Amino acid sequence: MPELLRMPEVAAGATSALLSSWSVPVDAEYASGSVIAVIETDKAVVDMEAEAPGRILRTLVAEGTEVAVGDPIAVTAAPGEQVDDLDAAVAALGAASTAAPAAPASEPDVSPSPAAPAGSGTPAPPTAAAGSGRIFISPIARKRANEAGIDVTAIVGTGPNGRIRRRDVEAAIAAGGTRPAASPSAPAATATPSATEPGFVDIPHTRLRRAIATRLTESVTTAPHFYVKGSARVDRLMELRAEINAGEDVKVSVNDLLVKAMARAHSLVPAMNVIWTEDHVRQFSGVDIAIAVATDTGLVTPVLRGVEALSVTQIARASRDLAERARSGQLRQHELEGGTTSISNLGMYGTEEFTAIINPPHSSILAVGAARPEPVVVGDSIVPATVLRVILSVDHRPVDGAIAAQWMREFTVLLESPGRILA
Repeated sequence: MPELLRMPEVAAGATSALLSSWSVPVDAEYASGSVIAVIETDKAVVDMEAEAPGRILRTLVAEGTEVAVGDPIAVTAAPGEQVDDLDAAVAALGAASTAAPAAPASEPDVSPSPAAPAGSGTPAPPTAAAGSGRIFISPIARKRANEAGIDVTAIVGTGPNGRIRRRDVEAAIAAGGTRPAASPSAPAATATPSATEPGFVDIPHTRLRRAIATRLTESVTTAPHFYVKGSARVDRLMELRAEINAGEDVKVSVNDLLVKAMARAHSLVPAMNVIWTEDHVRQFSGVDIAIAVATDTGLVTPVLRGVEALSVTQIARASRDLAERARSGQLRQHELEGGTTSISNLGMYGTEEFTAIINPPHSSILAVGAARPEPVVVGDSIVPATVLRVILSVDHRPVDGAIAAQWMREFTVLLESPGRILA
């Protein structure tokens, strides 16, 4: 008999997600494990896979619709099952109010807006919802348009309800385009100049920015942070990096070596490789490390898995792939989950040192500053050296200060004796 397909909780704690696209057309059958739809969360793209074979009888929401977790998105049936009166079946399932041929009742009207009044200087976007100014465009398409300097208001989308897809942007790039006066990657900003007060601009929160704010507020209010500072002479580390990169296609960065050193230190101090749960401290055997990646829309932290078993070249290749897909909005949800620690490196900006907020449910995060030439005391002499400063933020619930200090000692020794990192 027909059943409702509901929006899954694709990310822990998520209350809604965007149904980006349907992968299976109406009346088409699919196998168990087949991708039925593509869903977008605040930070990632998720394939919604079928738990059993079936057939889609009717979709209840259009592509590009924000849907609450648990709400019905389609009506399905078993393969080969015949339904004589689909409308009656949908009504019997209690989904009649959301079923609509073109778009759900909650989806705004996406017909072109009427022309702006003369003298307004603001033409109506062809793909904006009437009266709302919203442009229906996939995150990947918006990212591509922003990179290419294409004005999305001049693109006619070929997706459902005029939604702009990546192929529409690529076509606009091929035909030539212009950069809009304001960046299309951010919601419309409201400037409020005043004759007596300095002007300002209000930039509405994006979904990702709200998610970051919620998550980090939760971290600082529930996880008691303490901080352990360390420094190391990294001249030998820089020399090792140069030797590794000589004649190689895949170049290893300082950050890649730091990630490997973190994994080694976690193996030497296993009490750091933990997370806090309500009932116990969970300790892991493998070391999974999240890497902070800055994108145009906010910070994401994809996870490198099994770092203790990876070579530095493998770490370099994997971290580049994750960073590139993070910036293009192509990360999968599972790539943002797991791990016990993170690394955030601001050294490339010249930042000497800083403290970072722990990314739940991790128990620590390493903040890395810039490696700088400094005078250091060796015996009775002062000599020049390249010094790197780091600060480890630690959750005091699962980790005590002595454990964190032991970890920092092992980590800095590894940086000064970098051959041990590769052991």
